[in-house]
Amino acid sequence: MLDKIDMKKEAAWDNYAERMAHLEIRMGELQRRSRELGIPVMIVFEGFEASGKGTMINKMIQPLDPRGFRVYTMEKETEEDRMHPYFWRYFIKTPPKGRIHIFDRSWYQGVEKGVVSPEEVRQFERQFTDDGMVVIKFFLAITKKEQKKRLEALEKDSSTKWRVSESDWKKNKNYDKCLERCDAMLIQTDVSNAPWTVVEAMDKRYAICKIMTTVVNRLAEAVAEREDVLEKRPSVEAEGVEDLRNGVLQDIDLTKELSPEEYKKRKKDLQKRMGRLHNEMYLKRVPVILAFEGWDAGGKGGAIKRITQSIDPRGYEVVPIASPNDIEKAHHYLWRFWDKFPKDGHMAIFDRTWYGRVLVERVENFASEEEWKRAYSEINNMEAHLVKSGAIVLKFWMHIDKDEQKKRFQQRQDTPEKQWKITGEDWRNREKWEAYEKAVDEMVVRTSTKEAPWHIIEANSKLYARIKVLEIVVAALEERLGVK
Repeated sequence: MLDKIDMKKEAAWDNYAERMAHLEIRMGELQRRSRELGIPVMIVFEGFEASGKGTMINKMIQPLDPRGFRVYTMEKETEEDRMHPYFWRYFIKTPPKGRIHIFDRSWYQGVEKGVVSPEEVRQFERQFTDDGMVVIKFFLAITKKEQKKRLEALEKDSSTKWRVSESDWKKNKNYDKCLERCDAMLIQTDVSNAPWTVVEAMDKRYAICKIMTTVVNRLAEAVAEREDVLEKRPSVEAEGVEDLRNGVLQDIDLTKELSPEEYKKRKKDLQKRMGRLHNEMYLKRVPVILAFEGWDAGGKGGAIKRITQSIDPRGYEVVPIASPNDIEKAHHYLWRFWDKFPKDGHMAIFDRTWYGRVLVERVENFASEEEWKRAYSEINNMEAHLVKSGAIVLKFWMHIDKDEQKKRFQQRQDTPEKQWKITGEDWRNREKWEAYEKAVDEMVVRTSTKEAPWHIIEANSKLYARIKVLEIVVAALEERLGVK
């Protein structure tokens, strides 16, 4: 790709100023219209050292309303960044609907260093573009000779000397190898949903004109597509859930029980081991993610409480997940979970999870069929990345039958101190039991992976369920930490 670029291109147009004035006006118009239509925009700048990324970003943002964009400089990782999965520091900075976020360097640093693969990057970008985000990527290219000239000029100026590092000179010396690596990266990640625009950056006027023209064209295309969808959108009736039954839940033996005496004995042993393992995972910097889903009144809270009773509260967080608020709705649906994933050595316990996309959002028609079907692979990719980054991911479905749920609902309703646990929505959800059961079946089949398998917990007996969850968590930690 890069070997075919004509580096000698210049802005030799007589009407350059007129052309730029038109682009600036159009940029402002499209920013406002994108905000009105709720289109999120992510603009990425990569390129050779001293190719002018900062200068180009500064020129590009001049016609934009500063209240509607944000620029992130992502060159250096912080200690906090290094304690999270690689994509964490980028995901939490992705734009909500109607805003523009600009990245000076990006997740492509991970491709250069071999931390993530081109395929992982394609998956990372695809989840956003499938959700309606515009991703615009620029790679600024200059020759080896021009790079050397610019580095020398920066070094001579006392106010910019600090910007030139030993690494910059090393890359200039090994320019051909750097070009070869960058070329391979561009080719492997140049896809239709997020194509690369290589910018010949020898002439700064030509470069900014090409950048702004590209942004204007991409935004105009996105605005036109969104307006077309809105004008032609048909009225949608709530669809029924397709008749799909994988049978995952049908054959679960819910008669399993545990005597109170056996429960106390095993709980004491497991919690003692749990406390020791929690300290060990902190010392070895192993992050742990426990994800709990299940029927209403299925016992999630009770299981979580038995896990946390014997561990240091400074080393874990229980994350209760409710309906998304307005800020969360403005982002990609996974955004609010990325922000809660634990750093190395800590544990995050989710009471309800990202699987709401393929459960309640599917059944209640809060997500379109295209959106929830797409979510299976997005979730699998996310969990695989978490595991690759060193996390233990354990997922539990707390399973009870319909009669047991009714019994527990009635107990809650009849017990004053537990009435806060039962709502009219819980009773309404019971009416859609079969639809939810089908959704759970498909969820388990499509997202039980080698990296993050589902554990179905027979929970008609609360004592049995709590011990089984503890046993699974303890066993997983002992295996990873090498503790017997």
